Amino acid sequence: MTPTEAQHKIQDLSKLLEQHNYNYYVLDNPIISDYDFDQLLEELMALEKQFPEFLSPNSPSQRVGGQITKEFKSVKHQYAMLSLSNSYNQEDLLDFDRRVREGLGLASGLREPQSPSALNLFPEEIDYVCELKFDGLSISLIYENGKLTQAITRGDGVQGDDVTTNAKTIKSIPLQLKGNYPDKFEIRGEVFMPRPVFDAINKEREEIGDALMANPRNAASGSMKMQDSAQTAKRKLDCFLYYVLGENLPHQSHFDNMHAAKSWGFKISEDAKLCSGINEVIDFINYWDKKRFDLPYDIDGIVIKVNGYNQQQNLGFTAKSPRWAIAYKFKAEQVSTELLSIAYQVGRTGAITPVANLQPVQLGGTTVKRASLHNADIIEKLDVRLGDMVFVEKGGEIIPKIIGVDFSKRKADSQPTHYITHCPECNTELQRNEGEANHFCPNENECPPQVIGKMEHFVSRKAMNIDSLGGETIVQLFKAGLVKNIADLYDLKKEQLLPLERMAEKSANNLIEGLEASKQVPFERVLYAIGIRHVGETTAKNCEKVKTLDVLIHSTKEELLAIDEVGEIIAISLHEFLVTKKQSHY
Repeated sequence: MTPTEAQHKIQDLSKLLEQHNYNYYVLDNPIISDYDFDQLLEELMALEKQFPEFLSPNSPSQRVGGQITKEFKSVKHQYAMLSLSNSYNQEDLLDFDRRVREGLGLASGLREPQSPSALNLFPEEIDYVCELKFDGLSISLIYENGKLTQAITRGDGVQGDDVTTNAKTIKSIPLQLKGNYPDKFEIRGEVFMPRPVFDAINKEREEIGDALMANPRNAASGSMKMQDSAQTAKRKLDCFLYYVLGENLPHQSHFDNMHAAKSWGFKISEDAKLCSGINEVIDFINYWDKKRFDLPYDIDGIVIKVNGYNQQQNLGFTAKSPRWAIAYKFKAEQVSTELLSIAYQVGRTGAITPVANLQPVQLGGTTVKRASLHNADIIEKLDVRLGDMVFVEKGGEIIPKIIGVDFSKRKADSQPTHYITHCPECNTELQRNEGEANHFCPNENECPPQVIGKMEHFVSRKAMNIDSLGGETIVQLFKAGLVKNIADLYDLKKEQLLPLERMAEKSANNLIEGLEASKQVPFERVLYAIGIRHVGETTAKNCEKVKTLDVLIHSTKEELLAIDEVGEIIAISLHEFLVTKKQSHY
């Protein structure tokens, strides 16, 4: 292939991949399979490697990340990113509407509306745009000649951090626009982590004994400040855009310009609505106060903006916020119910998780029977006791959390909660490492939930991927005394399996064949499958160049620290497992 042919092919593949990205992440209407997309991307990356002179900073290949940012440069915003005033009830909204009318000279004759119906006495209704208030990280994107040139966080509103490299990994942010767009403009939006992604990441962190992320908002913010953009790419962030700024915008209203931005390739929420008057605004808020729990991402309110740019300009700004916009904040849904008991669950890494069992209560459209208590420090801080009436809130966590106690209803004979000192499963004395919040059961080779959990993790899809050996079968094998650790799985014989309930000859053969086939999986998946505390998929993959467990076993702590993404805590965990425990069952 000649350089000219390669250049044209790279351009064609880039356009095609960006269109498929748009179909998938903006339109939610993919027309090719993930496999076909990956094949096209691999073809592009191979050509860019062969002809690096044609690699564009906005190539679709840059979405996979890989660049390291040691320090995020501070950048001054061309237009200040001001915060919005908050409102919490209907009275605040009516007061906002009154101030808008007065500012536009429309409110003469009625100073204080007594009810929404009284607004009909005004000469005309104000057009407001209502938008969902996404709970994430505010970002400003700058485009020149249709190309993304810079992405800046809000920061203090005057200046923020340049996170362009990480922003390019977000597939709903277009790198190259289409259609009739202005030569230069700025568009603002919210980077967020979808709840299914957040739940999946926390599930993995829980499995490897890492602290859980608090909520999707913090997770999104932290992901955008990762030094390695490849790690940001793995967080699968998303972005809704909601405000365009510039000198030569196509329309004189916010709502019309957002529709134009959608045609340029931006992901614009379909749930935004143009409302005529404050009555429709209030109806919109009441609707989403209930429907917000059905969304696959978190919102914490509604943003209300005056639609017309001329009206926005006439209303102007205060020192801190625009006079033409306001944020209505939903109240965090909270209920009170009785704490019946506290259960202590043992994870596969030995981490102890206290969970409150509650008198069932309706919260956020679902019946809540359990709530997180996190660790001993939280129990002590809240002074939670059995029989207490506790306040439960549904925020951004995996399960609802207890946020306080109604001390006015505490029973006279209540007793302080003492955190357990021994494992509820094997009665081994618990340990708590300095600087860590959780207690752990150290009896990893004999504590049933740990042994079973390690084996279940070992055979899982992302690890050894032994389809014929599921969780129920592992429990069955363990209870029958056929396996006591991972190594025992590979000593199983068909004759041992056939007497088991629901184990026919075909099932037994599939299980044995699946175990045999698993011996061919790559080293990094074996390392992940073993289930070393703090060692997830990323760390295991970064250890790929080591190739064998034997090399790892003979590595010093300093050599482990030299591996990408291996910090002090992970290095210690690896060293302890591979060196001090190399005589164990593994």
